[in-house]
Amino acid sequence: MIPDVLHIGPIPIHVFGIMLAVAFFAAGSALGREFARRGLEPELASSALVWAAVGGVVGARLWTIVEEFDAFLADPVKLVVTGGGFTFYGGLLGGTLAMAAFFRRHGLSFLAGADATAPTVMLGQAIGRWGCQLSGDGDWGTETTLPWGMRYPYAVVGWDKPPGVYVHPTPIYESLAYFAIFFWLWAHRDRGWPDGSIFWWYLVLSGAARFVIEFVRVNPTVVWGLSSAQVTSVVLIVVGGAMLVGQRGWRTVAA
Repeated sequence: MIPDVLHIGPIPIHVFGIMLAVAFFAAGSALGREFARRGLEPELASSALVWAAVGGVVGARLWTIVEEFDAFLADPVKLVVTGGGFTFYGGLLGGTLAMAAFFRRHGLSFLAGADATAPTVMLGQAIGRWGCQLSGDGDWGTETTLPWGMRYPYAVVGWDKPPGVYVHPTPIYESLAYFAIFFWLWAHRDRGWPDGSIFWWYLVLSGAARFVIEFVRVNPTVVWGLSSAQVTSVVLIVVGGAMLVGQRGWRTVAA
C-alpha cells in the first residue's frame, strides 16, 4: 500500500477513488463491446454503468449504516462521506436494483441485460479491490506468517498492529479470484445459454469466492461461526444454483 497523500492544489485525490475510476472505465469499455455484440446500442453502456455505480454506492452505504448503526450514530459524517465504509453486498443489491430500473426504462430484458453486465461488473470489482489494497481501507485479513503477508502502516482506516506483525492481503486474494471469474464468464458469454445463466453463475462464483476468503478476514461472526458476508454468500450461491438447476430442468423437459 502507499500513503494517501495525493493532492491537486488543496483538493485531496484519494487512491481509492482513482482505482474506482479505473474500474469504471474498464467495465464501461467491456460493457460497450458486449452491448454491441448483442445488437444493443453501445452508447447505452456508459449510462448503464452510471446507474449501476450510483445504485451500488447508495446500496453499499445503506448496508454499512445498517451493519454499523452504533458507529453511524456516533459519527454519521465519517461513515457516509469518507472513503471507507463500502460493503460488497450492499453495492451488489443497490446496483442490481438500479440496473433493473435502467433496463425497464429502456425496454430491455432484465436477465439478458444482467448477463451482459455481470462479467463487466466482475472486472470492475477485481480492479476496485486494488483501491482497497493501496489505500488500506480496513478489509485486510487475520495475522499470518506466510511469506506474502503484508503490513498497512499508511491505512486510511487505521493500522493498529505492532511492528513485525503481518496480515493476509485479502484485497489481493479477492482481486485474483474476481479476475479469474471475469475471464471465465467472459469466455462463456456466447455459449447460447438461456438468458440469466451468466448472471446466475456470477452469483454462484462470486459468492463462493467471498465465502472462502472471508475465513481469513477480520469480520465478526453472526451465526454458526459465519460472518454476515458469508451468510449472504450462501444465500446468493443457493439462489444462483437453484436458478441454474431450474434452467437445466426446463431444457430437459422441453427436449
